[in-house]
Amino acid sequence: MFYRRKYYIVKDHFVETFNLHFNQTNLPNQIKNGARLIGRWMNNKGDGTHEIFAIWEYDSIETYKEIETAVRSDQSHCLKIEAWYDAQGGRRKVFNDYILDVRNEELISTLEDDTFGDINKKT
Repeated sequence: MFYRRKYYIVKDHFVETFNLHFNQTNLPNQIKNGARLIGRWMNNKGDGTHEIFAIWEYDSIETYKEIETAVRSDQSHCLKIEAWYDAQGGRRKVFNDYILDVRNEELISTLEDDTFGDINKKT
């Protein structure tokens, strides 16, 4: 399995807009193309920003790359994304004023291959 964390630091006043965009636009296209969302969470940093991150699961890194290629080549999805940025004042404004940090990171398990299965059997 391949796991990825998509991570953002978002200004407080933009959180609702950002989450709505994820739920209405990004999530459906990811799921349609085969991505599996483990979960998505946020944490109020107390400094005027929220940390928002999602954990995604894929069968392999190759599957992840195939899904991302499909997502990015979906013309109707790309038009929705661009329209959303335009409605917010443009991509540059969003990343200068609302979304302060973005990371896309591979997650590496610290468990031995059979440890997780053993833990589940005991519960």
